[in-house]
Amino acid sequence: MDADTEFKRTCWHSRRGMLELDLVLEPFVQQCYRLLPKQDQQRYQRLLECEDTELFAWFLGRVRPEDEDLALIVDQILSFARSRSAPGSASAVAPE
Repeated sequence: MDADTEFKRTCWHSRRGMLELDLVLEPFVQQCYRLLPKQDQQRYQRLLECEDTELFAWFLGRVRPEDEDLALIVDQILSFARSRSAPGSASAVAPE
């Protein structure tokens, strides 16, 4: 599979069943995924295999993934999401 097809597939799989997850994952994949090192891209792919309820809890900061690789990519996504949030605006992720 060529890189463009793989990227489009990743974008499609980043669309979830919850709007809150879409608001976090879709901008990250569009703006950051291609710039990630291969190892982080693989972590992101593993993240997409997780259940929406797990992702939601992780992005809200209720729990941290037990798997350290997943925790690393969750941290990167949260950092990106926080950097996009304007001060005082509502965000789909928990505050730091």
